[in-house]
Amino acid sequence: MHTARPCTRLERYRLRRTLCGAALCAAASAAYGYTATLNPESPQTVYLQVGVGNFTNCYTCNPQGQPENDTTINSVSVSVAAAAVGNGVAQAMTTNSTATQSFWDNYVYCSVPGQLYIGGFYRTTGATTAAAQVIATVPTALTDTSGDTLPFSRIKWTSSGNGDTGGEPFPAGTFVNGGQQSVGSMASNTWNESCWTFSYSNTTVPPAGTYTGVVLYTMSAP
Repeated sequence: MHTARPCTRLERYRLRRTLCGAALCAAASAAYGYTATLNPESPQTVYLQVGVGNFTNCYTCNPQGQPENDTTINSVSVSVAAAAVGNGVAQAMTTNSTATQSFWDNYVYCSVPGQLYIGGFYRTTGATTAAAQVIATVPTALTDTSGDTLPFSRIKWTSSGNGDTGGEPFPAGTFVNGGQQSVGSMASNTWNESCWTFSYSNTTVPPAGTYTGVVLYTMSAP
């Protein structure tokens, strides 16, 4: 959980495993992946942001912000030097996303180009329900214009955030080679966010080319 965020609007949320003083929130022994609790209110809303998103104001601002649609498709990529291809040294990937701030409270949570923001919220109008699930739909392989392929499982990610340690709501993982996989969940009436850092395993020597593929992230609520 982020450290040293102002304890404003405490009537609207609480910070998990955090001790609040008069002005600042101080972590109790350690910081954890960021989760905040929301008050139920109408309308029931789900919001998922992967990379660049769109929000009017921020959720805890006055007036309270509202999520908007955004058609931006961000990428993560790496160019492997010819001398390094297949040497078994994982290659760090970078993103073209510019999203660094959390729309929860405008805290600078992720660092670009090394990290990709993922986050959002699931809010109900009343009683607690089952968690909303975040699913990645992954192609069978990355392909180039010649039809050569690379397994999607060559790409993995770690998860963190500025000021965070320990467990994350969207944990580290590795892509499957085609199909759907869970990448996290949101309990009802919570805001959750993480920053992903991607890498390519670089364990084989594929034909020269530019390999691409699109992963679709969706969130569904009961």
